[in-house]
Amino acid sequence: QVRMVESGVGSVQPGGSLKLSCKISGYHYGRWCLAWFRHVPWKAREGVANIVYDDNTTILYESVNGRFTISQDKFTDTLTLYLQMDNLRPEDTGMYYCAADGGLGGTCYWYWGDYTHWGQGTQVTASS
Repeated sequence: QVRMVESGVGSVQPGGSLKLSCKISGYHYGRWCLAWFRHVPWKAREGVANIVYDDNTTILYESVNGRFTISQDKFTDTLTLYLQMDNLRPEDTGMYYCAADGGLGGTCYWYWGDYTHWGQGTQVTASS
């Protein structure tokens, strides 16, 4: 059974930085896609970054490209997914979720409904 636990909730002023972590345990595939999504009540959940487990190929959503970095640390029985967020803007505020198993053959999808496993969510606020 896949388990995903997030950490890193925070509130910063615009221009500040935060780093989110997601510890993943359980079975996982080499060509798994891992991703971070964010959600605000008035919008559908949107993907901000994804990474392929076995080759570290990453893609960032246009609005966060150059400011956010997705990465992973692989261990024997677990995997930790990270989202480094720099130069945060007020529009980055939202609930952030890590997600896994949302692609096929190394192609990662952006639609939240394609992902099977989810973290519990962590609130990020960028406000003055």
